Amino acid sequence: MWRNYLTVGVRALGKNKTYALINILGLAIGMAACLILLLFVRYELTYDEALPGSENAYQFQTYYTDPDTGEEGNLQMAAYATKQALLKDFPQIDQIVYAQWSGPVVIKDGEAFDVEDFKFVDGPLFEILQFPFVQGNPGTALAQPGSIVLTESEAEKRFGNENPMGQTLTVVAQGVNTDYRVTGIIQDPPKNSHVKLTMAARYDPATYWADNPDFLTSFGWQSGHVYVKLKPGTDPQAINSQLQAWEKRNIPDQFFGGQRFNQGDQADFGLVNIRDVHLGEAQDGAMTPGNDRRSIITFAIVALLILGMACVNFTNLATARASQRAREVALRKVLGANRKQLIVQFIGESVLVAAFAMLLALAMTELALPVISNFLEADLALNYFGEGGLILPILALVLVVGAAGGIYPAFYLSRFQPAQVLKANKSSAEAQGTGRLRNVLVVSQFAVSIGLIICTAVVYLQTVHARTADPGYNREGLIQIAGIGRRQLEPVVEPLMREIGKIDGVVGTGRTTIGIATGNSSNTGVQLPGRDQPINIGQYYIDDGFFETMGIDLLAGRTFDENRPADSSERPFPEDPAAEQAFAARGANVVVNELAAKRMGFASSQQAVGKTLKAALVDPEYGGMVPVTIIGVVEDSRFRSVREPIDSIMFFYAPNFVNELLVRYDSDNPAAVRDRIEGVWKRMAPEVPFDAKFSEEIIGELYEAEDARATIFAGFAVLAVIVACLGLFGLAAFTAERRTKEIGIRKVMGARSRDIVRLLAWQFSKPVIIANLIAWPVAWWVMRDWLNTFDARIDLGLTPFVLAAIIALAIAIGTIAGHALKVARANPIHALRYE
Repeated sequence: MWRNYLTVGVRALGKNKTYALINILGLAIGMAACLILLLFVRYELTYDEALPGSENAYQFQTYYTDPDTGEEGNLQMAAYATKQALLKDFPQIDQIVYAQWSGPVVIKDGEAFDVEDFKFVDGPLFEILQFPFVQGNPGTALAQPGSIVLTESEAEKRFGNENPMGQTLTVVAQGVNTDYRVTGIIQDPPKNSHVKLTMAARYDPATYWADNPDFLTSFGWQSGHVYVKLKPGTDPQAINSQLQAWEKRNIPDQFFGGQRFNQGDQADFGLVNIRDVHLGEAQDGAMTPGNDRRSIITFAIVALLILGMACVNFTNLATARASQRAREVALRKVLGANRKQLIVQFIGESVLVAAFAMLLALAMTELALPVISNFLEADLALNYFGEGGLILPILALVLVVGAAGGIYPAFYLSRFQPAQVLKANKSSAEAQGTGRLRNVLVVSQFAVSIGLIICTAVVYLQTVHARTADPGYNREGLIQIAGIGRRQLEPVVEPLMREIGKIDGVVGTGRTTIGIATGNSSNTGVQLPGRDQPINIGQYYIDDGFFETMGIDLLAGRTFDENRPADSSERPFPEDPAAEQAFAARGANVVVNELAAKRMGFASSQQAVGKTLKAALVDPEYGGMVPVTIIGVVEDSRFRSVREPIDSIMFFYAPNFVNELLVRYDSDNPAAVRDRIEGVWKRMAPEVPFDAKFSEEIIGELYEAEDARATIFAGFAVLAVIVACLGLFGLAAFTAERRTKEIGIRKVMGARSRDIVRLLAWQFSKPVIIANLIAWPVAWWVMRDWLNTFDARIDLGLTPFVLAAIIALAIAIGTIAGHALKVARANPIHALRYE
């Protein structure tokens, strides 16, 4: 019996090759798209799940909310001071380690190089983050200060074929050279890990921060990550519920100018399992670009929609083709077949189509995955067997898709009555309501397609806007060089700046602590008259060439002048008590941006100039609140992503505190200018690696992950449209064939070819018009919420909606135009010869 069903199914497909090709190709595209998207969704949802002990490993995060603006800053980072406070109050903690962000210079065999993703740690990090060790012992590798662990790729990069174990690397940090012995090699963290790491060195924080001991006790200074290993069976929510009381016990009050200030007033804390970090609310200070669950859910929905559209195609074509199989069903019933057997037969045929489609889909997936993985910088893999193997889900998908696509046609075809079909040599039958069903399904398909086209257009326009929106400075013609604040450069920094300024093509230089998308964030409290609590304003240091180099416009007052001592906020480092007290007594001149002036309560930029306020710039023991006089107001500038609000900023003139160098160039050969700068740098500071990027590179990297996801989304939106077109093409072919005699009669009665084409075009245009009415409000609602996640966003106008409607209508008409013309031009004699 089953062999007979298989034979009949194959013959049925072979009898109508167009029907078979459309069905199998449509289902294959739908299945391949679904598989790829679901592999991506699984990849995003399984960050750090493969890490042993991940169920007990947590990251301690900090969440800020500005009481004045409501702006949130959710950090994956936490202050060093939280570590001892947590250990003291929560015996459920088994281990806790602080991992500090750092960008030191590493020297090997006399050659200096920068190391990305270097971490200083104060404990056995790899007993919490249990990355597999290739060499060494995870329990002892970071047991003592002076030990360092490398990843496999970094060890190969630095040591080649030489055994790195026991070798020495010199790390230059805080102006001090320290030797570290290699005590372990770990496997590279997988790409679906929130941890980005190349070297981890065990250090002594007290020694490292001897010149700045406030770092060890301040709860407001985040420069690293706190990782916690809880004892088995511990409920992390029980700890999280106690953290508000923990804050009050451990974060001390401070007094600036007689006003109470507590760093915990605007902060909350929480333990987050490392498996939830990637998709968590806290994405500031992340080692790797995160994602959000809403985006992942969106991709999953798109995958299921594309697959659903492919199933709709099958149902549509099966019901349309049913008229050709009416006599076959009737004869089978006359010969003794019951309805159950017919249902099994037709569902079996549907599963057979799904099986053929799945084989093609798997081939498509295997070919597309490497390209998509490389594009997304992800390790997407299609494994059939073993852990994470998909053979059972694939088989289940074939059965589900086959049943979903074939169940309605099976029940519909099997209910034909032999007498009605065979009476008067009747060769076709159309059950009541099937035409309406097909129209509903076509409307649904095009509603999905139009919605995806709208979303793709909005995402594209917002992406372009993010890259091209005016940032408040002249973005073109800039080179940003990191590391200008390294202590090794102190003796040569001024001569180096002068030499760079003399280079042909260089027209300006400026130094800062903020720069373009550096991730640096610093703020301080500013006391306003009539307020008990200070407001938070960004605090960044610059030199006198910064504003001109960046092209930031002055709105009122003046900028800094190196010849005016009152403009300078420079003090010795490490802190000198006498200098700090003198600074607190004399005060400082500052330049603020327009947003800061507004937050300080000034109605205009001009009104702010000359006003004096107090800011928390020095330790309370040296005076705390320092008088600051506003000498100028500059235009607001966006130094970070368009997702983040523009900073309200106070700029201080302190060239000895800066760490980024901006170089403005005017040349037709930017690469040559960069090379000349590098030549000067290496000649004057050979022990400090040269790390320079064009502003275009930085902006590209800033939006790289987001652009990649948007491109993938657009690609799958196109696939959805292709699937819809395949279904419409097949449906148009069968509709045109079924109406051949009607069209022949119309032509005999005088209808012209264009009238026939218009008739068929209108039949398939109506569902598209209705689909627009469904898709527009849904797409508007989804895109409005998505755009609200950006601080700088496009207006959600009519253009994407009208464009999607025109595209969908053009696609629909273009798809059926060939059939319409063919039928309209046919000789009516051939259609009516049997009448």
